[in-house]
Amino acid sequence: MTSSAAARPDSRPDASGSPRPEAEAPWRTTALVVAVVGALAFALVAWWRIPWDAVPGGRLTPVPATSAFDPAQIARAEEYSRWARVWGWGSLALSLVVALVLGLGPWGGRVMARLARLTGRWWLQVPLGVALLLLVGRLVTLPLAAAAHVHQTRAGLTRQGWAGFARDLAVGEAITIVTTGLAVLAVVACARRAPRRWPAVAAGLAAALVLLGSFVYPVLVEPLMNRFTPLPDGPLRSEILRLAQREGVPLQDVLVADASRRTTTLNAYVSGYGSTRRVVLYDTLLQTLDRRETLSVVAHELTHAREDDVLTGSVLGALGAATAVGLLGLALGRRRPEAATVPRVLALAAVATLLAAPVQNTLSRQIEIRADVGALEATGDPAAFEAMQRQLGLRSLNDPTPPAWSQLWFGSHPTVLTRLALAERMARG
Repeated sequence: MTSSAAARPDSRPDASGSPRPEAEAPWRTTALVVAVVGALAFALVAWWRIPWDAVPGGRLTPVPATSAFDPAQIARAEEYSRWARVWGWGSLALSLVVALVLGLGPWGGRVMARLARLTGRWWLQVPLGVALLLLVGRLVTLPLAAAAHVHQTRAGLTRQGWAGFARDLAVGEAITIVTTGLAVLAVVACARRAPRRWPAVAAGLAAALVLLGSFVYPVLVEPLMNRFTPLPDGPLRSEILRLAQREGVPLQDVLVADASRRTTTLNAYVSGYGSTRRVVLYDTLLQTLDRRETLSVVAHELTHAREDDVLTGSVLGALGAATAVGLLGLALGRRRPEAATVPRVLALAAVATLLAAPVQNTLSRQIEIRADVGALEATGDPAAFEAMQRQLGLRSLNDPTPPAWSQLWFGSHPTVLTRLALAERMARG
């Protein structure tokens, strides 16, 4: 006679703390359906909402670097970018290796087994495991982050001392730990509550969390990194509000971030959607650019707002998260997400993030070039746009001609030479 224990799939932990493979994976079909439907929905939204033909006249040929910058400026930008890539790519590669070693080797399982003995509760083991494993990755890559900070300081891109650097690093890591911990906890909870249909339940929850996170980010997370004040009354504020009204963008205020305590670079952005949408200008930008150049930057951001680009990105992120949950169910095989599988989940997430980067950045570049077109159409001032792009490139020491594969994989914006080519084309009419 078969005992009831023998009839159930065996998922008791082995000596390393990892669960033994279950006899079958009843959720596998669900995971496959979630992955396929999520990917198809992502492709459909990308086809519908991403501006694939935003540039008048079609594909742009970047202007020669020597037409925009002198040889000394080009050499300085290339030298800075070369070492910035060394520290950035080195940190990325090292963090990926750490995630794979912890996720696929015995060490991650031992960490979770120790936590199981200390806490005895899965809902404590999961966030604590995420925190410990992510902190290990951060500590291993800390020397490279410090080297990058030294590199930025020597290049004049930051005035921030080590205390400010450490604070920002700690805050950023805390945000990563909290958001990742909540996401993994949600997946494990769904797997425990709905063992046969957990990929579908977790995918829906993950998509909802991405949309919620994007909505509350401006009011909950951004204030942890910067202080924001309204742009003071004056001619510039009045012109910005008139421009927003002309472009059909409801805009109650424009905020200024105290970015100068951290960086000397120039930037502006739109975040949130609906009632949390905001346009933010770096104080460094206001201190550097003239009125026409500033209006060109603001017009770019207003185009993002008018086209609901943040909402589009959030929906694509939500569908990407749902697809990732389906792929996770397939990648885990017969192992249901449990506390002991946290290291493997984090390793798979690290690989997926790297592989998704070229897709994400290709979509981002298309959105950004449409915002450039919108800025040029709204202001009718290509000369100011060109001057602004040169200033942004010089202040950030952006490589005017990055390696093609690097731009494909990691470039979220068109290169400065491509953007200057756009201005020249639109100036010719």
